Amino acid sequence: MQFMMLIHHDDDLLAAAPPSLWGDYAAFNQALAKAGGTSGLRLEHASKGRAVTQRNGTTELFDGPYMESKEQFAGYFMMDLPDIEQAVQWAARCPSAQYGTVEVRPIWPTRPQ
Repeated sequence: MQFMMLIHHDDDLLAAAPPSLWGDYAAFNQALAKAGGTSGLRLEHASKGRAVTQRNGTTELFDGPYMESKEQFAGYFMMDLPDIEQAVQWAARCPSAQYGTVEVRPIWPTRPQ
């Protein structure tokens, strides 16, 4: 089963993280790759993004961040694992769990299983 691990950072907590965080991430990436996961991508700060909505024929453009929250979407990983319990175990190992929230969601199947 495929899962996406979505990383939501609290920018203030992340700014105070020790430099060792990036070494922790390198080790996490290696371990996840050995388990069949793939490294995702880190996103730029939410303030550099834009959001678009369309309501009643009117397009609205918003500068980031978009949510009334301290945590912003920061990146993701893809995992192919037998069940959500194992995906949750990987999320708990993710260094970002210390600086925000790591969400795990199954990928909607594109073909019958």
